[in-house]
Amino acid sequence: MDIRPFHQDDAAHLCNWFASEAELIQWGGPLLKYPLCEPQIQQMHSETEGNKPQRLMFSAFYNQELVAHAQLVLDWQHGVARLGRVAVNPSYRGQRLTQPFLQQIIERLFDQQEFSRLELNVFTFNRVAIQAYRKLGFQLEGIRRSCLQVGNERWDTAIFGMLRSDIKTAESLRALAS
Repeated sequence: MDIRPFHQDDAAHLCNWFASEAELIQWGGPLLKYPLCEPQIQQMHSETEGNKPQRLMFSAFYNQELVAHAQLVLDWQHGVARLGRVAVNPSYRGQRLTQPFLQQIIERLFDQQEFSRLELNVFTFNRVAIQAYRKLGFQLEGIRRSCLQVGNERWDTAIFGMLRSDIKTAESLRALAS
């Protein structure tokens, strides 16, 4: 799998990955409007510019096809990044691409000494994503109950976090075990 910064050319493909308003909200939150369109993505992409961008966007390719997307929102002042808008191309779901993709993003983030914390929010019904995040080393820090209304449903959000020191501890434990 090849990972690179998101290019505007990727937007048209990404727009086709969400078949309903609920799927789009699950991915991008309540501020996006269904159907996802290129101007919405261009707005996100505009935040990737500058010496200290507000956001980083990543694309993953397999067999020259866009298979995954993720974003980091960066708080440079406090050294905290928020992982979000993680999506896998519907044609490639279930093929175990998420973990290697996100592992590379985590490594790239923590290669920057300014950042010591990575966090994320995930809806509690998204068991597949939660399992992947736990395997990557994220720890559950809390639940925001009934924090979002989608149609007639109320959704809960789980808050997960990871510290730079968590990765070093995990690497040390793996080294001791081998």
